[in-house]
Amino acid sequence: MDQDQIDILKRALARERAARKEAEKILESKAAELYQAKQQLEKSYSELELLLDKKNSQLQGVFENIVDAYLIMDLSGSILKMNDAAVSLLGFENDKVDVNLMSMVNPKDYEYVSNSFQELFQKGTLTDFEIKIKTNLNLEKLLHINASIIYDNGKAVAAQGIIRDITKDKEAEERLVESENRLSTLILNLDSGVVLENENREIVLTNKKFTELFNIDIAPDALKGVDCKAASKQNSVLFKNPEHFITRMHDIDKKKEVVLGDELEMVNGRILERNYIPIIQGNKSKGYLWTFKDITEQRNYRKSLEAEKEKYSSIISNMNLGLVEVDTNDKILMINQSFMNMTGYTKQELIGFKGADILPHQEDKSIIEQQINERKLGKTESYELRIKNKQGQTRHWLVSGAPNYNLKGEIIGSIGINFDITEIKNLQLQKESLLKKLEKSNDELHEYAHVVSHDLKSPLRSINALVSWLKSDNKDNLDAASLQNLALIDDTLEKMEQLITDVLHYSSIGSESTEKADIDLSLLVNDLLKTLYIPEHININIPNTLPVVIGNKTKLQQLFQNLISNSIKFIDKEVGNIEIGIKDLDTHYQFFIKDNGIGIDKKFHDKIFKIFHVLNKSKDSTGIGLSIVKKIIELHEGEIWLESEPKVGTVFHFTLKK
Repeated sequence: MDQDQIDILKRALARERAARKEAEKILESKAAELYQAKQQLEKSYSELELLLDKKNSQLQGVFENIVDAYLIMDLSGSILKMNDAAVSLLGFENDKVDVNLMSMVNPKDYEYVSNSFQELFQKGTLTDFEIKIKTNLNLEKLLHINASIIYDNGKAVAAQGIIRDITKDKEAEERLVESENRLSTLILNLDSGVVLENENREIVLTNKKFTELFNIDIAPDALKGVDCKAASKQNSVLFKNPEHFITRMHDIDKKKEVVLGDELEMVNGRILERNYIPIIQGNKSKGYLWTFKDITEQRNYRKSLEAEKEKYSSIISNMNLGLVEVDTNDKILMINQSFMNMTGYTKQELIGFKGADILPHQEDKSIIEQQINERKLGKTESYELRIKNKQGQTRHWLVSGAPNYNLKGEIIGSIGINFDITEIKNLQLQKESLLKKLEKSNDELHEYAHVVSHDLKSPLRSINALVSWLKSDNKDNLDAASLQNLALIDDTLEKMEQLITDVLHYSSIGSESTEKADIDLSLLVNDLLKTLYIPEHININIPNTLPVVIGNKTKLQQLFQNLISNSIKFIDKEVGNIEIGIKDLDTHYQFFIKDNGIGIDKKFHDKIFKIFHVLNKSKDSTGIGLSIVKKIIELHEGEIWLESEPKVGTVFHFTLKK
């Protein structure tokens, strides 16, 4: 090897050594840096472990104390871990359970849950998942779940979820929806037009009645979202004062105050009542509610009622009866003009004062107190009252009092209608005085009739005795003419005695104080027919049973005796027929006694009931019999009349009160 090659090699070796030394220096420097980095890394690792332990502790605290239910499950749905809220929600005693969540799901929801699991695995998250389960305590609950996948080195190993019980929230939501539906149905069927607006004056809800009132020929739903301002302007032409309709609506909306009973008159004559209610939450407007109701009939009825009230108020004010209204303490609340005229007091002198302190006569104040108590018990009554008017004059009133009620049916006082009967009372007192005088006169007349009867009959008996003695003493000396004259004297004396007896009996009817009783007329007439003389050629027929009436037996017996005897006396036919009949009326019985006798001419029908009027002169007829009959019937509150035709017969009709 030559020197050049050797030199080249030496120089190469020297460079290599120099490079090695430089590399060793660098290596030593890097080794030192690496050591320092290692030390720093070990320190950082320790700090990281401490931090991790701290974070794990914090996360464990969050896991255990989170308010919502939280659990971790494996990919098959089995529970791995859960907090206390989840334990309580799912009905377990503690978190040491071996349960698969699918066991709590209704089998019909398996497919729904499976599809949701697939979505969770594919997307890594699942939000707003709702499912109905049956808890460990067999309670049905509706759950809301937000879940996510847990990864380890990019591999899905489990799933975690936050669970909320929304059972009650859902029920409340359903009830709210149901209430809204009911409210909507109610509004749609209301008899008032309703418009609900939002804060932007757009229609949210209206009903069919509104469209009818405003002649809108579209369905209520089609009005949703319509601008109310524009619609109001368009509908203003329906009203008699369109400008007022718009201005008034603007003012109402501007003030945001409740307005009730605002009345609007339409062009077609209808009257609407408009109500406005602003909807405010806090201090913020959320909308407006308008209602419209057709009150035309109510308004017309009110006008009619006011007219009637005015009419009757005028009648009350001007009627000739004093009207007064008092409260439960007898304090006067209202009087009419007639009441003031009757008392002489003014309205200012009576209103607010107790009537019992001003008006009644001192001796009649107890009557007022008693009547006030009667009104409080709800009783209505009429009574007489003496009052003293402002001039000090005593007046007699007929008072009709009635309780006054309020709308709740409570007694709040009484109303009295007063009629001044002073003049009537004076006439009544005069009448009573006259009746007493008349009664006294009747008693004196009756007594006089008895005296006269006795005084008249006494000489008649004497004459009768003298005639009898004369006939006896001269029976052999008297010729036929004389005997006939003496017989006429006997007949005349007998007739005069009968006449005196009938006059006495006639004057006695009505003056006797005999009591009335129930009288069986069938029994009375049958007994009478047994005592009367009835010729063989006369038949008496009573086809129906006669009723029981209230009356005097003796007088009723005399009534039938006189009429039946009268029929018997004047029958001139070979076969005589007498019929006694009855008709039942409302308050009276109507009788008839019919015969086929000689009859009575119509011109004498009114005269036969007058005393002493005789159509057929006979010794046994005094002309008082039918007058007595008429008086007895009148005593029993009845009437008598006849139908008759000469040579055919007579029917006497008469009535007796039941």
